[in-house]
Amino acid sequence: MLGIDRRAARYTWTAAAVLMLLWLVYLVRSTLFIFVLAVLFAYLLSPLVNLLDRVLPSRTRTAALALAYIIFLGVVVLVATQVGSTIAVQAKAFQQDLPNRIAKFQAPSAKLPAAVNTFKAQLIERIRTQVSDGASEMVSTVAHTGLKALAVVSDVIYVVIIPILAFFFLKEGRQIRQHMLDLIDEGPKRELLDDVLADVHLLLAHYMRALVVLSVATFTAYSIFCSIMRVPYGVLLAAIAGLLEFIPMIGPLSSGVLIVLVSAISGSHVLAVLVFILVYRVFQDYVLSPHLMGQGVEVHPLLVLFGVFAGAEVAGVAGTFLSVPILALVRILYLRIRKSRLASQLRPRSPVAV
Repeated sequence: MLGIDRRAARYTWTAAAVLMLLWLVYLVRSTLFIFVLAVLFAYLLSPLVNLLDRVLPSRTRTAALALAYIIFLGVVVLVATQVGSTIAVQAKAFQQDLPNRIAKFQAPSAKLPAAVNTFKAQLIERIRTQVSDGASEMVSTVAHTGLKALAVVSDVIYVVIIPILAFFFLKEGRQIRQHMLDLIDEGPKRELLDDVLADVHLLLAHYMRALVVLSVATFTAYSIFCSIMRVPYGVLLAAIAGLLEFIPMIGPLSSGVLIVLVSAISGSHVLAVLVFILVYRVFQDYVLSPHLMGQGVEVHPLLVLFGVFAGAEVAGVAGTFLSVPILALVRILYLRIRKSRLASQLRPRSPVAV
């Protein structure tokens, strides 16, 4: 009719619907990020909740959830009081001692060649320029103090909302999954959705477990090494390195550069620090991380780099944090759809009645 091919029209409407859906996702990306964080937080607590659910005599999910939240809050308070105070003291000392250490490091040394002294001066000048630019940007935002205050308040509200949303995800997760499956009738499509949901469940569980373990392992290894080698501000640097583990590739690289620079400025065994960081990164990237991530998070490093930079362009730090699970999710969808199509092609066709 009207010279329009039905197949072309169907493909066009499908493409338009997908583009509109992506546009709507981009518009509500901040809200979606809060819900994604709640889901990830739920996966972080799910092993403890499942354990308590099996151990408690009442066998009620709500009691296991309440006890898991109490245990998690107690661990957070304990870590904050024991480690947080040390980090705060070292951060204040680092801020006070940094100008003197930089001046001492920048001063020419008679034992070093002129080229090395020149390189040190250029490096310090570059760092000072970057810090000055950052400070000027901060000064320019003073006029928007009210908006910043509202942003801080909203962040505090999100800190409260995320555990509340995670509570509902943990309590109603099985029902939500079943409702999603009930939207599709029995058949290959429902089986495909069931397989995809199972793979996504394993992906997120492995990813959150790996992130937490890698962060704790990095903090522990760096703090022990810095304590042995007497690197100043060791607990502070280890805490920064542990937190930056949540940003793929760019985070560990930034923390390594920071620790090497602080060691160079303070004159604390720069070569030993560099060797330790390289050895630890090889161990973590090729031994510990693949073991923890499992087969569900197998993403090529080039794709990870692309996802990190693309995510930063689209959604800043949130985009870099979510880049790896999103790429792994796309990989799961592609493999499952491809497997389903191959299975349908190999499935014997019913004979045509004559």
